[in-house]
Amino acid sequence: MEPMHLIVGLGNPGAGYAGTRHNAGFLLVERLAELWKAGWTGERKFASRIAKAECRGKKVLLCEPQSFMNLSGEAVAALAGFYRLPLEKVLIVVDDADLPLGEIRLRPGGGSGGHHGLDSVTQHLGSREYARLRLGIGRKNEVREITNHVLGRFDSAEKKLLAQVLDRAAGQVECWLSDGLQKAMSQFNGAVSPTNEENKK
Repeated sequence: MEPMHLIVGLGNPGAGYAGTRHNAGFLLVERLAELWKAGWTGERKFASRIAKAECRGKKVLLCEPQSFMNLSGEAVAALAGFYRLPLEKVLIVVDDADLPLGEIRLRPGGGSGGHHGLDSVTQHLGSREYARLRLGIGRKNEVREITNHVLGRFDSAEKKLLAQVLDRAAGQVECWLSDGLQKAMSQFNGAVSPTNEENKK
């Protein structure tokens, strides 16, 4: 039987962090669960919220680690090990302050770019060779100290663009599931624009 796919959105648990830019990974997996009509349950042994779903004939496990961003890798490694998942079946979704809001970028591997959640995932998986989908959240005035920005919430104009981003990224994830990483990268990576979205339909 083909192994299921594991899609992990990174973020911080709790109402105080809900809807913040740093929780963009949570927002996407929640959008996927909504699209795929999957319900969430708490899994204490994995320190995660889990939703089981099917998409395009593939079994999928959606995950939101509840151990805070810097410890996300513990949950990812525990789930991948328990279900015996090869790394090519794992996708990590993160926010990226070095990409402008509205841009998404799927890659097969690479460094963390200073993202502590990815640092933790890489450490616990013992590899950088796992797919990661970065959702741009931008940064204010190119400053390096961005804690207040990433832990802040999207304003009303940003929320409108974010809704388009989440729809576009959800389509990319579905393409990854059905057609593989390379097609999902070539067809969806880049900035969201009305023209691009019409071409995807």
